[in-house]
Amino acid sequence: MNLVELQIVFSSPGQPDKTHIQQWIDAALQGYGKDAEIVVRIVGIHESAELNKQYRHKQGPTNILSFPADIPEGLGLNLLGDLVICAPVIEREAMEQQKQLNHHWAHIVIHGVLHLLGYDHVKEEDADIMEDIEIKILQALNISNPYLEVTQP
Repeated sequence: MNLVELQIVFSSPGQPDKTHIQQWIDAALQGYGKDAEIVVRIVGIHESAELNKQYRHKQGPTNILSFPADIPEGLGLNLLGDLVICAPVIEREAMEQQKQLNHHWAHIVIHGVLHLLGYDHVKEEDADIMEDIEIKILQALNISNPYLEVTQP
């Protein structure tokens, strides 16, 4: 069983509970083959911006930061890593992209877990692979493709 430690530093009304976050993480780890431990920290704008500047050398907050654990295989520890999620950025993006808030949360959590598993989107072909995996996981959760553009009537 996957273990999720949830740290809530910032909370808002539309924020998912631990049960949903656990469900999304379990879905993303379905093919992983072993149990994992992930720390999920939900933060506000300030902490996200500070961490983004410190670790990615980018200004401003971001929706999610993934910190893979660097633990040697033989130690028997299951810590996969940490996810730091900025709730206000998630909420703003969902509104701007006209997505259901809970669906956007699911997408971003799954996206972060895939980063912990070693996926990235620096190169276009890697981005395509990562997006395809995200879409399949989300479809299994009855969540539509987050990469489809919303068209205005």
